[in-house]
Amino acid sequence: MKKIAAISMIAAAALGLAACSDKAQNEASEAANAVGSDIENTAGAAVDTVDNALDGAGNAMDNAGEATENAAEGATNATGNALTEAGNEVKEN
Repeated sequence: MKKIAAISMIAAAALGLAACSDKAQNEASEAANAVGSDIENTAGAAVDTVDNALDGAGNAMDNAGEATENAAEGATNATGNALTEAGNEVKEN
């Protein structure tokens, strides 16, 4: 959205400067290029931030999955052991 607004302002400024001197036109062009670079840098930084956030979320989900798997394995082992002990008691009695 900011990019569209900046481009619109640049276009309006360019039309307004059509009758101005070459020096004024060059200065306006340099300013427009600077604005374009700022927009590009800001957008790039935003993309990097989102990528980092998604990577962090993915890592957190991986860790949660591993923890869940470990807990399930522990519960399965505990249940198996309890059933084995119960079976041994039934045999003895």
